[in-house]
Amino acid sequence: MNEFTEPNDQIVLVDADDIPLGIAPKIEVHRRGLKHRALSVLVRDPAGNMLIHRRNPAKYHSGGLWTNACCSHPRPDESPAEAAHRRLEEEMGVRCEVKPLFTAHYRAAVSNGYIEDEVVHAFGGTYEGPVAPDPAEVSEWKWMPFEALADDIVRRPELYTVWLRHYFREHYDAITAWIEGG
Repeated sequence: MNEFTEPNDQIVLVDADDIPLGIAPKIEVHRRGLKHRALSVLVRDPAGNMLIHRRNPAKYHSGGLWTNACCSHPRPDESPAEAAHRRLEEEMGVRCEVKPLFTAHYRAAVSNGYIEDEVVHAFGGTYEGPVAPDPAEVSEWKWMPFEALADDIVRRPELYTVWLRHYFREHYDAITAWIEGG
């Protein structure tokens, strides 16, 4: 954990319609599999390559897996869009405009006995410039052609986070339209 992702961070509990129900500590939420609000940011470069990163192996769950540019939770007092900008800069050192792409819900067991049950606000942004990830969050990163990423997720799903696999399975059309500039 680092200064941005303390285990006792409070995250927003929600119902199936993303209506806030209260707050609880992040670790407790994931230990008990409580439904909560989350965000993800997908970043492409002008050529349509996706920015992906490998989560630091020391992360409390899903360590060492490849995922999209940024995955996190809004604070109780911030919107998902505000949190997307904040966390993208904290995690990847990237600042860019982001726009809503889709909202996803998934529930899945992840590593170390934790359960994700998230209503995710997914955003997309285009960026060209330096990438300076927080080493507590990211062990490596790369730009990957979109079609190569989509193919690799199908061929080797065990290398990718459960949420990224969900996005490509359930929201592929929205991601494709965004990659193509729509």
